[in-house]
Amino acid sequence: MSKTFLILGTLNTLLCIALGAFGAHGLKRMLSADMLSVYHTGVQYHFYHAFGIIVIGLLLLHFPKSRLMPISGWLMMVGIALFSFSLYVLSLTGIRGLGMIAPFGGVSFLTAWALLAYAIWKER
Repeated sequence: MSKTFLILGTLNTLLCIALGAFGAHGLKRMLSADMLSVYHTGVQYHFYHAFGIIVIGLLLLHFPKSRLMPISGWLMMVGIALFSFSLYVLSLTGIRGLGMIAPFGGVSFLTAWALLAYAIWKER
């Protein structure tokens, strides 16, 4: 399971770099300052949680029997899909209703981090 999260985390980091560069160079003249800011927020949180997924992969090397750490990793992936990708689509399309999806991703992120803290505390 550790290898899965290390791969997911590094691939998400690669995607963040590509999306960040696309936003900084390709979208700079296409989007309003507000929508560019929304896009940037999506990339920023995507980065944080890509690194979080890598951390989970590394922690699983130390705690291979943990049942909670992988759940935390999957919750981070769900959060990326719901939060970051909804912000990417919102900024590119202007469909404001997509902004209602982002809080579910935020809750997923918060739950993932809380669960990870509990998993580390619980392990011996």
